[in-house]
This record gives sequence, C-alpha cells and structure tokens, in this order.
Amino acid sequence: MAKARMGLREWIRKGVQEYGEDLLREMVALFAQALMSLDVDERCGAEYGSRSAGRVNRRNGYRRREWETRVGTVDLAIPKLREGSYFPGWLLEPRRRAERALWSVVTESYVLGVSTRRMERLVQTLGLEGISKSRVSEMSKSLDETVGEFRERPLTGEYPYVWMDALVLKCREGGRVVNVAVVLAIAVNETGHREILGLEVVTSEDGAAWLGFLRGLISRGLKGVRLVVSDAHPGLKDAIAASLPGASWQRCRTHFLVNLLTRVPKAAQHMVATLVRSIFAQPDRESVHAQLDQVVRQLEARFPKAAALLEESREELLAFTAFPKAHWRQIWSNNPQERLNKEIRRRTDVVGIFPNRDSIVRLVGAVLAEQNDEWAITRRYLSLDSLSELRAPDPPPEHKALELNVPLPLHQGTGSDLHTPLDRT
Repeated sequence: MAKARMGLREWIRKGVQEYGEDLLREMVALFAQALMSLDVDERCGAEYGSRSAGRVNRRNGYRRREWETRVGTVDLAIPKLREGSYFPGWLLEPRRRAERALWSVVTESYVLGVSTRRMERLVQTLGLEGISKSRVSEMSKSLDETVGEFRERPLTGEYPYVWMDALVLKCREGGRVVNVAVVLAIAVNETGHREILGLEVVTSEDGAAWLGFLRGLISRGLKGVRLVVSDAHPGLKDAIAASLPGASWQRCRTHFLVNLLTRVPKAAQHMVATLVRSIFAQPDRESVHAQLDQVVRQLEARFPKAAALLEESREELLAFTAFPKAHWRQIWSNNPQERLNKEIRRRTDVVGIFPNRDSIVRLVGAVLAEQNDEWAITRRYLSLDSLSELRAPDPPPEHKALELNVPLPLHQGTGSDLHTPLDRT
C-alpha cells in the first residue's frame, strides 16, 4: 500500500493550528534534527533501523541540548553512538561565542545586583526563553574561580592600618531562614593604596569567629599591622590581642558617639555631640587628651553615666593620637569600611534571602574583587610622605588634666562626619 503523503499546504496549515506563533521555531528544530539524523546515518554506514552489511556503528539514544536562536530556544536531541561520540560541530560549538556572551551578561548583572526577574525579562527581549533561578545560579558559578583566587591570594608587604567590620545577611539553612555574619577586612598597604584583605561567612561575630578570620589573614601573609579600627564587636578586641601582638585598637568614634548618646536625654544630645566633637578638633595629641578631660568634667554634673563611659573609653577612643597627624581623619573612625558596606548592601538587598552561604561568598566576593581592582589604580589613600612618618606607636604619656574654667576652643568643621557613617574622604 502506498504511503499517504500530506501536501505542503496541508502540513503548513496543520503546523499553524498546532504551534501557532512557535511554528518557525518548530520548523528550525525539525530541519536541524533531520540534518543531524542524516549525518549520523553516514557515520553509521546505514539508515536508522535498517539492516546493512556496510553498517559500522549503531545509535545509542539521545542527549538533550538547548540551542539559542533568533526564533527562540530550540530543544535539540543530539544522537549518541555506541562507539565513539557524535557532536554536530557544523551546527553547535561546545561553548558558542554567543552563549559565552550571554553567560557573561548574566554573571555581570548578578554582580551588579540585578534581580533574577529583571534578567529574565532582559533575556526574553533577545528572543530566548526565560532563565530560571536555578539556571542563573548555575551561570553565576562561573564567578567561583575568580572569587576563590581573590580570597586565597597571598598578602605581600606590610599593612599598617586595618579596618574590620561585619554585615548581617539572611540565608537559608536547614529549611529555615537564619542570620549569618559576613566579616570583612580592608587595609592600607605600604604604598598608600587601600586593599581588601578578605571576607568570611560565619554563624555569629563572636571571638572565635574573629580569631579564625584573623589567623586566616596572617597565614596568607598579613603583617606589619600597627592599628586596627573597628566597632566594639564582641570578641574582636581579644582576637586582635591574641593574633596581632603589638597592634593597637581604635574604636570607631562614629559608633561610639551613637552609644554615648543613648545615655543622654534627647534634648541634650546635640550639645553633648558638639562637646565630643571638640575632642577630635584639637591640633595635637596633648590638646586632644586635655580636651577629653575637660569634656568629662563638664558632663559629670548632669550626665554622670555618659561621663563615665567617655573616661573608660579614653585609650581605645584616642588610640589614633599615637600616629601621624596627617592620618587622623582616616583612622579615627570606621568610615572607609562603612562606605564599602553601603555598596555591598546595594547589591545584596536585591537578593534578599540567599539560598546558601556559597552564594553569599560568590556575590560579595565578586563585588569586593571589583572594588579592589578599582582601588589599585586610583590615587593613594595615604601619601608616601605621611607614611614615611609612621612609626611604632609609643605608649601615651602621662598627662594632667588642665584646670580650666571654660572648655578649650571648639574647632567646628572637622568633626561633622560623626552624624553619618559615610566616608567623606
């Protein structure tokens, strides 16, 4: 019986009814499958399903491969052979240039903080199918090698000043959403440029976490640290003393002022903040300590708790005075780190809840690697001349509070950054 053959017109009409606007994509898929089948028949020496004395190989199923085209994503079934392998090099490449470009766009968008939904719409405008969250995650894993090299690179030279801080992000663990801490460290190297030393994701920012983080930096070559600047994170001060002997600790004055003002009525907070700022506006080390004594005496009568906290925090709050005057504005607060944290937040807020800790390291590490490269080619954070004045800090000399009836002159204009955590340098 002769086989009934459908006319071209009827075939097109049926295709339009079944596939609608996807007809062109189905036609492309059909022709590609037919060409691959003919190619495999030639390699096997016989047509599919036929018996022939000239057959040299047989088919062995299929493997799926998505093919991105201008008419959309085509799902190809590439034939497999029992002996050897088959790949349609005339149709596809193991990693086509256009596909590599697409991966590059997706990973760059991921680092820039573009949401998965926005990336999906972007890809759809290119005529491709939407990218699922799992596929975006798979594409983003191409960043792992770059981020790994950045985190494990050796630290060369000396780093006199180090800033440390922690960010709290949400992450899924064990079927629930928990808070994890991302501990970070940046530094000024011996050439005066800022450099990001490393990051780590820990369960909580306790002493053990900070100690492990610091030991990891030391094993990579961290040395020559004279001063560590940070907020009063739990356990960090002890971790610094245990792992960086000889290094001083500077408590961030911005965070300290916030803590101090909680011990003062709201109506008096502006006045107290002005008095505290006057401490940092003095021209030399002796004047700074003398002004702190004067401010403590003024606060004792009305705000004894605030005065006690200020006096107790003297050494950690004024540690910067043992270093060159040209460095004071950069080292008396954690503002350089806070500005970097703001940039990280801008990228991570888009994600909201991370699926795991590896995804946190991937995104934050890529952002930090990018920032580190930018710092390497920008102007120096500290000049070489001022770094030449740097020496090991001496213990603060004994000083006597000045017996004055009025406070020392208030130099306004250098301490306004106490109202904001952003770095104004």
